[in-house]
Amino acid sequence: MAHRKTFKLLCGFAGGSAVLPAWTPASHTPAPTGHAWDFNWDKRDPSLLSNGKSKKESATEGPGSEQDNGKPKATRNILLIRHSQYNLSGNSDKERILTPLGREQAELTGQRLAALGLKYDVFIHSSMSRATETANIINKHLAGVELVSCDLLREGAPIEPVPPVTHWKPDAVYHEDGARIEAAFRRYIHRADPRQKEDSYEIIVCHANVIRYFVCRALQFPPEGWLRIGLNNGSITWLTIRPSGRVALRTLGDSGFMPPDKLTRT
Repeated sequence: MAHRKTFKLLCGFAGGSAVLPAWTPASHTPAPTGHAWDFNWDKRDPSLLSNGKSKKESATEGPGSEQDNGKPKATRNILLIRHSQYNLSGNSDKERILTPLGREQAELTGQRLAALGLKYDVFIHSSMSRATETANIINKHLAGVELVSCDLLREGAPIEPVPPVTHWKPDAVYHEDGARIEAAFRRYIHRADPRQKEDSYEIIVCHANVIRYFVCRALQFPPEGWLRIGLNNGSITWLTIRPSGRVALRTLGDSGFMPPDKLTRT
């Protein structure tokens, strides 16, 4: 009897019915953790750009003012493509060209981008051989899109990863590559210019490290987590940037359009 009475007390029985412990909430909504979303992450929030006017002047302007007209209205869609498989044994960038399989992968990526039926406005690629060759093959499937080469998009180590690895030791690597890749992010990943009237679709062919860093930065995730993301060769990562500064990741490393025997991650 003593054991049964103790069991009832522990279980919270009263009058023959179970009673929830006092610390158990009826309904629970998890409290948000981490930092709040910074809508001015790209330093282009129009409400924070006074264009040289005082706050008093801005406050007296009507809805048809220059400030109101200066708000972005278009959405930017940025499709980040990782280069195809390449010759890892090359001693220089010129020798690190695509393998036969890599060229097949680029053809498949080009076919996929064409099948999406989008009007591509810009096509930028890293100046490294493997990215340039990938872009040239893809571009055969996209009529009328001019290719633009950019040194800022070259591969590198953007920031010391967490957890750490042994691939890159000297701080100078992160200091030099990181500054360049961050400059590329600021140049290409931001909301639309107010003068842009229609939504745009832009292609950037570059490298895994660059894409992974871009994704972390754009989503305001800790950038040192970039190395935790894996991307297949020729895969498509799709970022959408709204006029408000909201960012969405539509696809990450999509390569489902390739047969399984064509997938690589070198």
